[in-house]
Amino acid sequence: MRIVLCCAGGFSTTMMMEKMKDVIRESKKLNIEDFELEAISADLLADEEGEIDAVLIGPQIAHREEYISSILTPKGVPYAIMDKDTYGKMDGATALKMALIAHKKAQKAKE
Repeated sequence: MRIVLCCAGGFSTTMMMEKMKDVIRESKKLNIEDFELEAISADLLADEEGEIDAVLIGPQIAHREEYISSILTPKGVPYAIMDKDTYGKMDGATALKMALIAHKKAQKAKE
């Protein structure tokens, strides 16, 4: 599963990405080899190639949702905006759940 995290510069989402990887590694049900996580600037999102299963957006760029949606929606890529508490606490478990739920909802919608 490929999850892309977006923020203004990709720096703070890199920290969140590492927390999410820690959660996956510590999980008895998830396998790190099944995940590809990447942190980028929202400005680079349009240039991303390959299949993306879910995008997580940092709360500091929530005001850019319309722009982000215009890139992702035509491709059928689900996304979620992380809330300030999850992001501020660098809660990798909650962020991972958000990505998995967004992906699952998108899969069900296709059925």
